[in-house]
Amino acid sequence: MAAHLDSGGDELQESHDINVTPFIDVMLVLLIIFMVAAPLATVQVPVELPASSATPTPPPDKPVYLSVQADKSLSLGDDPISKEALADALRVATDGKTDQRIFLRADKTIDYGTLMEVMDSLRTAGYLKVALVGLETLPQDPAAPAAAPVSGGTR
Repeated sequence: MAAHLDSGGDELQESHDINVTPFIDVMLVLLIIFMVAAPLATVQVPVELPASSATPTPPPDKPVYLSVQADKSLSLGDDPISKEALADALRVATDGKTDQRIFLRADKTIDYGTLMEVMDSLRTAGYLKVALVGLETLPQDPAAPAAAPVSGGTR
């Protein structure tokens, strides 16, 4: 309890005011702890990303497809090509237009490092517009029953 000192008497009066200074100090310390801890807590959150169900954009009239097969070999269109000859073959395929979009297709077994090497080769050659090509799928409803396998043919 706090007391007021009056010059008019010998009695001390009780003060019923709340001292909020310790409360503010505690709140500021908690705020700092949460500001430091919040970014650390979100780094390892497992996320299951949804599939893209957006309407696909139509490819240009003469698209340039660069494919990376499972054995890490490259193909420009349908023609196999080495990493060393990639820049020259791209200049021929795009008529020297480095602003043309390159459609990069990669096998799903290709590791991230190999994909980055190919993208670095494209950037070194001057091709900065790269589109990653994938299958377009709709997200499946987890409550829906699984599709039965089809026998005697392919879908």
